[in-house]
This record gives sequence, C-alpha cells and structure tokens, in this order.
Amino acid sequence: MDWLRCLPFVGIHLLCLGPIWTGTSRAAVLIAAALYVARVFAITGFYHRYFSHRAFRASRPVQFLMALAGNAAAQRGPIWWAAHHRNHHRHAEQPEDLHSPAQYGFWRSHMLWFMTGRGFRTEHRYVPDLLRYPELRLLDRFDWIVPVGLLVGLAVLGAWLERARPALGATAGQMVVWGFGISTVAVYHATYTINSVAHRWGRRRFRTRDDSRNNAVLALVTLGEGWHNNHHHYPAAARQGFYWWEFDPTYYGLLVLSWLGLIRDLRPVPAHVLQRRLLPEGG
Repeated sequence: MDWLRCLPFVGIHLLCLGPIWTGTSRAAVLIAAALYVARVFAITGFYHRYFSHRAFRASRPVQFLMALAGNAAAQRGPIWWAAHHRNHHRHAEQPEDLHSPAQYGFWRSHMLWFMTGRGFRTEHRYVPDLLRYPELRLLDRFDWIVPVGLLVGLAVLGAWLERARPALGATAGQMVVWGFGISTVAVYHATYTINSVAHRWGRRRFRTRDDSRNNAVLALVTLGEGWHNNHHHYPAAARQGFYWWEFDPTYYGLLVLSWLGLIRDLRPVPAHVLQRRLLPEGG
C-alpha cells in the first residue's frame, strides 16, 4: 500500500462527516445529486465506453471536453483509467487483473488495488492511441487540477448563494461537503461495484472466460454499467443493455449527444453477438 497517496482519498471520505458541522439544505443535496449523475455519466460514457473501448467517435476538442468531465470525478486521468481497464479485459480473473475478486478478494477488487504502487502506475503499452494527444498526457500528469477546481467552484457558489439567496439556507461549507465530498464518494463506490460486486453477484447470460455478471440493481446506480456480463461478452458496443428492457441511461445520453452532432458512429451490438447465448438465463 502506498499510504501517502491514499491520504487525499481518505480525506474525501472524512469530508462526508461535514454535515455534522455545516448542516444540510435542499440546494446542497440537489447539487450533490446532479453532480453524481453527471459524473457517473462522464465515467461510464467517456472514460469507459469511449477512452477504454472506442465505442464511438468524437472530434479532438470534444474528446478533450469528455476527458475533463471524467476527470471531475476524481478518478485520475483518462489514460491511466483506460490503461487499467484494458488490462482488466485482457487478463480478466487472472493474477495480472489487479481488481479481480476471484484473485484478490472483495475489498482489494473494490478499491484497495489502486492504492498500491502497481495500481498507481500507468501501463502505456495498452494505450498508444491515447498517448498521441499531448493534452490528454497533460491532464493525466496533473489529474488533481480539475477536481480541486470543482471543489473551489462549489465553495464560491455556496458563498454566493449564502449572500444572494439566503432563503435557500445554503452555505459554502454545505456545497463543499455535499457537492464535492458526499457526491464524489457516492460516485466512487457506485463505479467501484462493477469491479467487485458485478464479478460476484448477478446473472450470467453469456459464457465468458471471466466471472462477470448482469446485475439490474447496479445498472440503476451506475447508469447502465451493471449489464457487465453483456459487456464482457462484447466490449466494443456503445450500449451495455443489449435488449430494450435492460435500462442503460448512459447509452441514451450518448444517443442524445450523437443527435446533437457532438459524437458519432456509435458501435451497435451485432446480431450474431446476441445469438451466441451459451448459458441459460440466470446461469
């Protein structure tokens, strides 16, 4: 464990105790909820489906904006994130898979893996396509700037609301504690469940070489990432809910962005992929 690098992570969790002193307001809770949804979408739609799997295409400026949005979730830079995720798919459930619950247990797969020296490093051999962009390399090197900027911006917003809209009862402290601390920790553990819970509990539709599972509850809290067995069966698709009844809000959001012309060429799930159901539903 690299304990020095764990300190910011621990500090953000301790920030969640803040309501004891700052109190709570409806405005602060609403900001926290909005930032939760926005940043989960940025992780699932951009860090995961775009940077890790290239499931759609985007212009270079839009690509950088997507990287900034994902970085606001305080899960490091897009190059680091994509490198580890590609490694996960290449070595799923093997010793090289740093967050395999089968290999290392629940808590290491959930969050302890990235607190190690090996987890902190970026395996550049997995992301040569991303290394071509100096702006992405710069964002990876200074991955703390966007989260700190979000924290400061929330404090400024709270201070302004305290003066301009006192009836709301919002304060700078509340905005920092709820909008950054509690919301960020919620995003952390929602997305972490895909590494831990989604490889232990749920249904298996497809025979994959890993223990990935489809979990409808996780799909709700992660905006569609819970269809994890689908994803491991065919990682290249822009959607992970392969069927209309599989709730996948991230895909719906990507569709809207494509209609607006911001992204394009969302990769579908081919018909022959759906036909390769080799396990009984719930197997």
